[in-house]
Amino acid sequence: MRPNLNRSNKKKIFNDPVYGFISIPDEFIFDLIEHPYLQRLRRIMQLGMSHLVYPGALHTRFHHVLGAMHLMTLAVATIRRKGHVITPEEERGVLIAILLHDIGHGPFSHALEYDIVNGVSHEEISGYFIQRLGQEFGEPLEHALLIFNNKHSKPFLHQLVSSQLDMDRLDYLNRDSFYTGVSEGIIGSDRLIEMINVHEGNLVLEEKGIYSIEKFIVARRLMYWQVYLHKTVVAAEHMLIHALRRAKQLSKNGETLFASPALHFFLTNDVTQEEFKKDPAVLDRFAQLDDYDILGALKVWQEHPDKVLSLLSTRLVNRQLFKIEISRDPFGPDRIQLEKEIIRNQFDLEGDDVDFFVYTDILSNNAYNQNKQNINMLMKNGEVIDLTKASDNLNISALANPVEKYFLCYPV
Repeated sequence: MRPNLNRSNKKKIFNDPVYGFISIPDEFIFDLIEHPYLQRLRRIMQLGMSHLVYPGALHTRFHHVLGAMHLMTLAVATIRRKGHVITPEEERGVLIAILLHDIGHGPFSHALEYDIVNGVSHEEISGYFIQRLGQEFGEPLEHALLIFNNKHSKPFLHQLVSSQLDMDRLDYLNRDSFYTGVSEGIIGSDRLIEMINVHEGNLVLEEKGIYSIEKFIVARRLMYWQVYLHKTVVAAEHMLIHALRRAKQLSKNGETLFASPALHFFLTNDVTQEEFKKDPAVLDRFAQLDDYDILGALKVWQEHPDKVLSLLSTRLVNRQLFKIEISRDPFGPDRIQLEKEIIRNQFDLEGDDVDFFVYTDILSNNAYNQNKQNINMLMKNGEVIDLTKASDNLNISALANPVEKYFLCYPV
């Protein structure tokens, strides 16, 4: 049911540690924020397992979406001031779209994105949530869904929500930098927003913002290596992924595991996009799932008789993380097999159980992708060109090329 609609005072102000005092734009958005779907984001950490490296990184998706919505109000005001029309309905739609853009994240966000469900991205699940909320809240959610799905007649509205220069990225870089203490992620979001404009319906950045956007791209590259792809975070995330995969394997084989009702459903079913479309109850169950379901289960699974599940859970709960090696070159099959034999003997593992303890994969860091909603610069002569061609900083062209590193992870 639609909650708290009779509450008289909806002119709320949040004291945000990054931006200071920010206000809710209107009463309708207040009601959306009060909805259990959005309140659930208070129980999903923004940076997953990163707090095991940066103890202050305990901020939530809820913090982030409020911050991104605040930046969106500034962006709308800037674009209007430069002579472009954004109607009140479009403004509310784009604010709702950014507020709800992460509503489809599951527990521990990206780490478990494709393990809780089978091949359904958080963006797709966000779309299902927006559709469901539309049944409760009506027409404004229809505008938001058009913008979210990039079907609105003004493409720049979607680009403000999802592009390489969107309010999502502007908020999470500053916010994640603040909570981790990694100062390299600090960007001049105010100046970047002041420099945005619209050209032929698309979002552009004015030429005088070139140095700010260069810093933004460099900050993104550094934050990926120092925070999002920090090797210890990667090790923890893969341990969590494999703990959940083992739990799902055992559950589907008939083993009884402690789990909340919501987690039990996703452990015992392979939920695909088709299930979300044909059964509304699947989205309801997903809406009950958050970080606490996983953390509570891990604590209990430490005592489970299955050796693999017990060891992984115990090590995660007590931060006894696996060793991880990073290399520019792939690890050879002989090295991988050697580590597997050592671990197999160390823990007396059978068959393929060793695969839950030894992992190798690729880390890819692409700070700027020229082929995906690239950042266009509006030059003083009216020409629109790609950032890499506008910049006199050779590093920007280099940053457009993804950097790949290989890792090998195993217990010690």
